[in-house]
Amino acid sequence: MGVSAWHVNRDRACSDCGDCTETIETPGGCAVSAPTVRSDRASPLSAVAALALIIVLAVWFGSLGLRELMPSDEGRYAQIAREMAQTGDWVTIRYNGLKYFYKPPFHLWMSALAFDMFGVGVWQARVWAAVSGLLAVAMMMIAAARWWGRTAAVFTGWVLLAMPLWNMGAHFNSLDMAVSAALAVALSCFLIAQHPQASRASRQRWMLGVWAAMGVAVLSKGLIGLVLPGLVLVVYTLWSRDWALWRRMHFGSGLLVFSVVTVPWFYLVIARNPEFAHFFFIHEHFERYTSTVHRRHEPWWFFLPLVVAGFLPWSGLWAGLVRRVRETPRQASVFQPERLLATWVLSILVFFSASGSKLPGYILPIMPALALLGALALTRVRERGLVRQLWVMLGVAVVFAAATPLVGRLGSAITPQPLFERYALWLAVAAAIAVAGTAAALVFERRARRVTAVSTYALAWLVASTVGIAGHGSISRSASGVDLVPAVSAVLEPQMPLYGVHRLDHTLPFYLGHRLTMVEYADELAFGARQQPDAWLPTLAQFVDRWQHGPRALAVMAPASFDALRAQGVPMSEVARDTRRVVVANFTVRVSP
Repeated sequence: MGVSAWHVNRDRACSDCGDCTETIETPGGCAVSAPTVRSDRASPLSAVAALALIIVLAVWFGSLGLRELMPSDEGRYAQIAREMAQTGDWVTIRYNGLKYFYKPPFHLWMSALAFDMFGVGVWQARVWAAVSGLLAVAMMMIAAARWWGRTAAVFTGWVLLAMPLWNMGAHFNSLDMAVSAALAVALSCFLIAQHPQASRASRQRWMLGVWAAMGVAVLSKGLIGLVLPGLVLVVYTLWSRDWALWRRMHFGSGLLVFSVVTVPWFYLVIARNPEFAHFFFIHEHFERYTSTVHRRHEPWWFFLPLVVAGFLPWSGLWAGLVRRVRETPRQASVFQPERLLATWVLSILVFFSASGSKLPGYILPIMPALALLGALALTRVRERGLVRQLWVMLGVAVVFAAATPLVGRLGSAITPQPLFERYALWLAVAAAIAVAGTAAALVFERRARRVTAVSTYALAWLVASTVGIAGHGSISRSASGVDLVPAVSAVLEPQMPLYGVHRLDHTLPFYLGHRLTMVEYADELAFGARQQPDAWLPTLAQFVDRWQHGPRALAVMAPASFDALRAQGVPMSEVARDTRRVVVANFTVRVSP
């Protein structure tokens, strides 16, 4: 849409950052609120910005392999991707050889590609989550720059990078970051498309990007990739009365692009597996949302503390964030980006809070919109307000540092206290980095160097949270079973059965590069076991018979199961054990002293 004439009413600029608002009237008489932000006088030099980017990339990607995979999500999706890369079947998803239709394949495709390109390993299993997280940061910055200028874009990037929940999601092998990033791309493309200076051709291109990104979101985690943006659009138009927005959606070409992205895989998987449609669309969407079928029921307020903790370094911006949205005038047929962002946050929060199934990662999609709103609040906060926030967060970091010895006193039978002692050291280092970075940011802010202060503060909290996440390897190594791999690999042969007795071990099979055959308890593989009844042993009696009269084999089980079977006289030669699992053989194993 071309703009041949505009009328600009510039409000008085904020004394700190030069924040102002333009009201643009298009030739059709449609007024549009278009806030702009001037860069403060302390904008960093390009060399400093390049150095900061290098540090961010080094921290972001360099930490991917510093801890072992955690059960269950990380090991599960790594093993599925490994089997996909090994078999070359990119249509029918399988886990330990059984059909696994709980999730669509896009994240798994990317992980399998990473295995093909770089080999099978821990960092390769997490790399798509990390790439997705940075892609979302970049796209939200582009949208912020288009609407509010360079400083707002820089602040958007720093706010999102320093959010602990976003950092954790980008360094955890699960589908939550993949779908969150795809939705963030859809949101940013939508914002850019709706800018008043966008030409008709430009708007159409960006809107097609929205539809493509929603398609990727659907292929990443299912129908929420379409339902969540649709919900936001409906609520936003009811709130803002911007009915003209629906005429700018490009439904015809958009649905075509969406179909090109999504339909081929769904068509192929249903053609090869007729049972897929009911299980995926009914059980995994409708029944999962409306019931506690997956035993993930939590109170309605479950996500509220997660949002507060995930936004922690920027807690002082909550009031300014709300004020920024409230001050946006509601005008019919006027696109209001701040209200759209607020609608995105609140609608998705309410949607998942009402669900019968809740997990922490579900709330990740709101974080990019929350970061952009936080950045806008940050551009308007006065020096006194930011200094006050920095002092509060400095106190929080000091208290956190003082509390780390308490972590070192924790422990249990399956996670011994010495592991927590090691983790406490990592947390102490993380707290020290947060203290130092916050103190440095205070100095820069006092010298009226806002961008430098924000960048220093955000980078410090990014590094601090990364150290805390990486340090969790002290505990995750024990949970992963990786220490058993040398002993087990010494006796495990490629075609040898590996049984999981009453236990679906999500991580050890990945490290061994071997599938697990379930015994008696199929766990989340129950659907696949019903489709392939010969691919598992449904009773313990069948296992004992196979164990005693079948080929050489190994079995993984909990220590309690091992004790119970040994008490029944089942012959087992212990290969290796840790606090969570015992690996045994049905043949004599000589264990090296």
